[in-house]
Amino acid sequence: MKALADFIALSGLKPGERLPTERELMQALAVGRSTVREVIRQFQALGVMESRKGSGTYLLRGISPDTIHMPLQIDASDMREGLLATLDIRRGLEAEAGALAAVRRTEADLATIEERLIELERVHRAEGTSGEADLAFHLAVYDASHNPMFGQLLEQMRGTFQNFWTKPFNRPDFANRSHPLHRKLFEAIAAQDADRARRETLAILEIVEEDIREMSQDTAPHPDKVMK
Repeated sequence: MKALADFIALSGLKPGERLPTERELMQALAVGRSTVREVIRQFQALGVMESRKGSGTYLLRGISPDTIHMPLQIDASDMREGLLATLDIRRGLEAEAGALAAVRRTEADLATIEERLIELERVHRAEGTSGEADLAFHLAVYDASHNPMFGQLLEQMRGTFQNFWTKPFNRPDFANRSHPLHRKLFEAIAAQDADRARRETLAILEIVEEDIREMSQDTAPHPDKVMK
């Protein structure tokens, strides 16, 4: 992100102006296409850029290296406490995002959430875990809230949130018991029942907390082994 912010500052690009093409950015920044797309996606989530179909990507707000915030991270040396701390934040964000999604969702939003849910269930049946498919489902709920600040906050905490979808404690079954509740959350959003959506979200996260506490104990070194 800093490299692109540097480039924009040096090029004198102003809000409302179009960014160079992907190929031009790849050459200017000496990075691959996937890197350029990921950085632009992050800036879009922060409300700094906008992609217009058939036209390109436009700068919405002025940025410089000084305006780029460092993402929030947890102490990787204590995964258990880091996940529990992040879970407190997830409760506040996701419970409210689910409730707002139930109130504000459009038919197109609902179709996207259902599509992500079906994929989550397919991956879970085939692989016993869901990882990225689970994250995609929750992102669709965030989008359906129609409050861009949820996406911006997620970008700031993306590194910490990602830990929930990358087999914490090396357990592919982490939070697997919560999968049936994802369909209940979808049904609450479909019914436009905000209170129920909030409850189903909190029920999912309660299972996540239980697994954090139980699985972290399972992976802790046995006292006898520590002394040897």
